[in-house]
Amino acid sequence: MLFAADVAGRDARLDELVRDYWTELSEAEQEESAREFATRLATGTLAHLAEIDERIRSRAEHWRISRMAVVDRNVLRLAVYEFLYEQTPRTVAINEALEIARRFSTFEATQFINGILDAIKRDLDQERPQQNTEQKTDVATTEAATNDDTDASDDDERIASVS
Repeated sequence: MLFAADVAGRDARLDELVRDYWTELSEAEQEESAREFATRLATGTLAHLAEIDERIRSRAEHWRISRMAVVDRNVLRLAVYEFLYEQTPRTVAINEALEIARRFSTFEATQFINGILDAIKRDLDQERPQQNTEQKTDVATTEAATNDDTDASDDDERIASVS
């Protein structure tokens, strides 16, 4: 939905984007709660786009948002929306964003997205720490470390195969 809204620009009608996504573009049947959550994330992100983009702009040194890849800027926007408006632990939101980037963007993009989101997370942790997320965050951090170790070994294997 965010990608479609970004590509359509100011001509996009939110109600049409949501309807079209769920009738034409979504994968197999989704549980209603998943549909509601995804729709809330997308519509909330679009409703707070100016504030979200300002947060990204403040940490994306030497990058204009309009020059970022469409997928990358929307992954960033979605994660920042979750940071600001959802109860999702920030580390979990970063991990989810990186998983989306791994699937739909490039390896370099995951590093770029991780750097920006980590900086925004640190800013927000100082401004307004999240309550009751310590245990969930520890699990997410452990999972992220496991994924990073896996990625590192994959990189080593790729380098070895090229040599």
